[in-house]
Amino acid sequence: MSDTPSLPSAAPPVAADEPAAPAPAAPQPPSSLSARVWLVGAGLVGALAVASLTLALHGQQRIKALEQELVRRQQDSQGQAVEARALARQAQDAAISAETKVGLLEGRVAETALQRSQLEELIQQLSRSRDENVLADVEAAIRVAVQQSAITGSAEPLSSALRQAEERLSRINQPRMERVRRALSRDIDRVKAVAVTDIATLTIKLDEAVRLVDELPLLSQPERKAMSTASVARSASAPASGVAAAGGNVWWTAVQNGWAVFSGRVAHEVRSLVRVTRIDQPEAMLVAPEQAWFLRENLKLRLLNARLALLSRQFDTVQSDLRDAQASIDRYFDRSSRRVVTSAELVRQVAQQARQVTVPRPDETLAAIAAAQAGR
Repeated sequence: MSDTPSLPSAAPPVAADEPAAPAPAAPQPPSSLSARVWLVGAGLVGALAVASLTLALHGQQRIKALEQELVRRQQDSQGQAVEARALARQAQDAAISAETKVGLLEGRVAETALQRSQLEELIQQLSRSRDENVLADVEAAIRVAVQQSAITGSAEPLSSALRQAEERLSRINQPRMERVRRALSRDIDRVKAVAVTDIATLTIKLDEAVRLVDELPLLSQPERKAMSTASVARSASAPASGVAAAGGNVWWTAVQNGWAVFSGRVAHEVRSLVRVTRIDQPEAMLVAPEQAWFLRENLKLRLLNARLALLSRQFDTVQSDLRDAQASIDRYFDRSSRRVVTSAELVRQVAQQARQVTVPRPDETLAAIAAAQAGR
């Protein structure tokens, strides 16, 4: 039995003025519809299978590409790791070298810092003000002059140093120097008030006294004052010339001149034979001629010893030797002689001037300098 429907036998009549109606679609048989559905499903399944296969192939290709990329990157990573290890080793060596250099640099820096501190200290010492340098120089000069005065026993080194210090400070117009200048003025006045012993002049006087010793006449050997014949003749011819001029008698004048010369010589010889002298110390007349040389030499030794003591500033020894020398001159030598008087006066002058001199210390000036340096 067939599933196909039966067709009508005849169609109804169509009016001429009415349009024709569409013919209804013929119904499809059920078997062809199922086949089409099946075909469509099979196509879809095939398309899906193709698409899946395509996607699978494409995914596999991508996986291979990723694997290759991973291999390449792994190789690159290994190379970079090797290079990194080499760089790390180089960096470690560089770090060790840098640490060594840093240690050396730290030593150099410490040494440089020490040198810098020393240099700064030196600069500070050199950069002191002019006033402080002048005060330091003045103080040093005064202290040296005090030592020289103490050694030589003379106030001249100290006086000269104080005057030079006053001249230097007078050129600095600073208020704090005024106190130092006033102290210098007062110390200069005190030093000038001290009687300075002129050692050189006293030495010359002693040398002159020593030179005159050999020419001093002793009391036991008085100095003979000879009268020259010419002086006697001149003294005798003075009145005779007047007589000659008055009377004009040449023969009488010659006789008078001859008699005057003869009488003058006789009077001189008589006076030389007899001499009246007052002697307070009789032992001076008992000095034998051969002892006169020892007496003079002893007096020379006394004077020379006094000279050496004077040069060494031993004034007590000088006074003792000069007293002995003065006593010898007064006792054994003729005080009526001009040479004896001169020698005794030289010895007396040296004894009066050869005195110990105490040079005053410039303590006021040193205290004023210390106050000015301290800024007070």
